[in-house]
Amino acid sequence: MSNNYFPTVEKQIPYEGKDSKNPLAFKYYDKHQKVGGKSMGEHLRFSVAYWHTMMGNGTDMFGGPSFIREWHAAKDPIARAKETMQAAFEFFQKLGVDYYCFHDRDIAPEGKDFSESCRNLETMVKFAKNLQKETGVKLLWGTAKLFDNSIYSQGAATSPNAHVMAYAAAQIKNAIDATKELGGENYVFWGGREGYETLLNTNLKKEQEQMARFLHMAVDYKKKIGFKGQFLIEPKPAEPTKHQYDFDSATTLYFLKEYDLLDHFKLNIEANHATLAGHTFEHELGIASAAGKLGSVDANRGDMLLGWDTDQFPTDIYSATLAMMIILNQNGLGKGGLNFDAKVRRSSNDPMDLFYAHIGGMDTFARGLLIAHQIIKDKALSSFVEERYSSFDSGVGARIMSGKIGLEELEKWILKEETPVLKSGRQEMLENILNSYIH
Repeated sequence: MSNNYFPTVEKQIPYEGKDSKNPLAFKYYDKHQKVGGKSMGEHLRFSVAYWHTMMGNGTDMFGGPSFIREWHAAKDPIARAKETMQAAFEFFQKLGVDYYCFHDRDIAPEGKDFSESCRNLETMVKFAKNLQKETGVKLLWGTAKLFDNSIYSQGAATSPNAHVMAYAAAQIKNAIDATKELGGENYVFWGGREGYETLLNTNLKKEQEQMARFLHMAVDYKKKIGFKGQFLIEPKPAEPTKHQYDFDSATTLYFLKEYDLLDHFKLNIEANHATLAGHTFEHELGIASAAGKLGSVDANRGDMLLGWDTDQFPTDIYSATLAMMIILNQNGLGKGGLNFDAKVRRSSNDPMDLFYAHIGGMDTFARGLLIAHQIIKDKALSSFVEERYSSFDSGVGARIMSGKIGLEELEKWILKEETPVLKSGRQEMLENILNSYIH
């Protein structure tokens, strides 16, 4: 393990238990602890987001960089990219995570033209492959940055310019190649600018058809090259585009079904995007899971008093517990994981803050896992839910759901019966039960 960029952390972050006062130790995340037959590491599959953690410099929409990382010092773009990657793998090892995620332009600088950008990516993929082999750290997913370059100002797949759409398709092709070469277990499509600002200049149906064609081309290419990873779509309601075509889980699932893509994709749900859509994190997870399409999670949070994608590290035990209940009830995330698509605050300018932030997020979800597992094991909530819907297990409820009776038969049945009695939903009691497990 190298010791060039984070010399203060001499070894891997240890687990010391909840009573530890060491800020560089896990209080709840014990990677090898068994929880219901699997280790915490297997349940949670933590991943570091390359863009925020290694490329972040404190910039926000109101100000430029507030810190410069040591690994960004080299003037030559490829030398700088290699130093950043070396720092990244040192960080991954010392934090003790098994996975990382990237955009193509995170790990490889954009060149003066498309050909040079491709060569840069090839160079950095080879470099990453060697570091993965040395460290054992794996790629959870890759994606393409189809929103930064000015040519994508009016969209990538949904651009009104066919030349731009073709450029985006070529970039996606190379990003999928890079992900496959690095053994990526998933590939994510996030349409950062796939939406519109005004209908005055937009053919909405045509843009949706373009987006569908774009995704079908990707599916065809995946089959051609034999990429075994899972394709994921990450919903987001707005920002920077006012109206996104992948607004939330329900909208995205409908789009996939409408354009015959549902069999080829699952969803990557981000907590902060749920907030921006006016939903809770658990709602978005629940909608995706109910459809059998919850594939992976971007673990972060937003600030309820701010109206943009603040991407803060998750610290809410209540939210993490509800999230882990949904994940456990669908028997895990499969090839997916919990990726910390989160960044330290603008004033947290010390590289050590990266450790504190990730440790807090990992402990939050580890504790959420432990609580959720116990709630499920005790049937503390599920027994009530089962009883609440039990009238559909037999009698008229079973006949309704089996399709054996319709409106006329139900009218005759109702005329013979007394008025239904409303039973309490016991929301406050259930909230108290949940709190008792958390506390």
